[in-house]
Amino acid sequence: MDRRPEGKIELLAPAGNFEKLEIAVHYGTDAVYLAGKDYSLRNFSENFTHEELEKALLFARKAGVKVYVACNIFSRNSEQEAISDYLKCLAGMAPDAVIIADPGILAEARRVMPSMPLHLSTQANTTNYRAALFWKEMGVTRINTARELSLNEIQEIASLGNIEIEAFVHGAMCISYSGRCLLSNFMENRDSNRGECCQPCRFKYSVVEETRPGRYMPVDEDGRGTYIFNSRDLCMIGHIPEMINAGITSLKIEGRMKGINYLASAVKTYREAIDSWYESPSGYMVKSEWIEELSRISNRGYCTGFYLGNPEEIVPNYMDIKPATERTFIGKVTGVENGNLALLVVRNRFFLNDPVDILRKNGPVKRDTIKRILDTEGNEVSAARSGSTVKVMLENECSANDILRKIEE
Repeated sequence: MDRRPEGKIELLAPAGNFEKLEIAVHYGTDAVYLAGKDYSLRNFSENFTHEELEKALLFARKAGVKVYVACNIFSRNSEQEAISDYLKCLAGMAPDAVIIADPGILAEARRVMPSMPLHLSTQANTTNYRAALFWKEMGVTRINTARELSLNEIQEIASLGNIEIEAFVHGAMCISYSGRCLLSNFMENRDSNRGECCQPCRFKYSVVEETRPGRYMPVDEDGRGTYIFNSRDLCMIGHIPEMINAGITSLKIEGRMKGINYLASAVKTYREAIDSWYESPSGYMVKSEWIEELSRISNRGYCTGFYLGNPEEIVPNYMDIKPATERTFIGKVTGVENGNLALLVVRNRFFLNDPVDILRKNGPVKRDTIKRILDTEGNEVSAARSGSTVKVMLENECSANDILRKIEE
């Protein structure tokens, strides 16, 4: 059962594996998008086996969270029978929707699972309401609009297309039109439109003059080379009301391949922002702690993309942008004794008396201190190494799936 109140905009989070699914649910997402081992655009994410998909669906249903399964590659002739079998398999599992880009896969999905809601991937680059009406006639129930659109254009599609609209609210931006890129194919023989993109737009580039081989001339002024194709990341935390008022059904966070620290921060922040607007639209204000929290997770500098029609927002990022006070992700709480003795799976080394943040499901981030560290045999130790499992005594209470981060001044 959907836990989202009727009429409230949906928060949609990525779930690249079961741990990420748990984190997204813990921090308050309404729905997740994930994929099986094949036929999605993130093949280098861990993704889910058949058995794991069934487990994920059961877990999400118990939490009242919807699950959308991506099958959004552009398929080849040799794959048609296997994709048909895969769609039949999905039909038996009954997710809340299947995400598709390829018209052939869409037609086959309509044949083998006629009652399944179908969502159109942003890869289909839907840029106008007539296209939305076409896809609606083809059986599509929701469209993830092209990232090149403004909010005004999306509002027109939502109104005249009379169809559910999904739009990205946060995460990495692809430099190519609706994500269709061949750089990866040419440079690494990895097909970006079939889930194998090596992200060559993030590589460092310099200019070489033909008659001067080996002489690399940087384009920028600091001598590091330049990220010629490197778009800044999307962040619409300051414009939630505008996205709601545009008639968008679902706000989508990018990042199936990103870690749980990123996911926890993004889901928690946008959950709070959405809830805050619905609680008091007239009194809504963007909180400084939301902006600060999003600045602490991995990003290439933030922008509002094409949404607001500001050309300054779509220029490339040539700098590394880091907050003044950083946070190092040190682990996820997997269990708690007596409220504040946390069982922790350690991701990065930390020491006794280190200052930390507890990123809790509800409420503000809580500053704390590592008071004690116990190894698996109950011995007091002064440090915890990456990959170990320890118990840590904190000053404040925490809960399973909370994130701990070391404060680096």
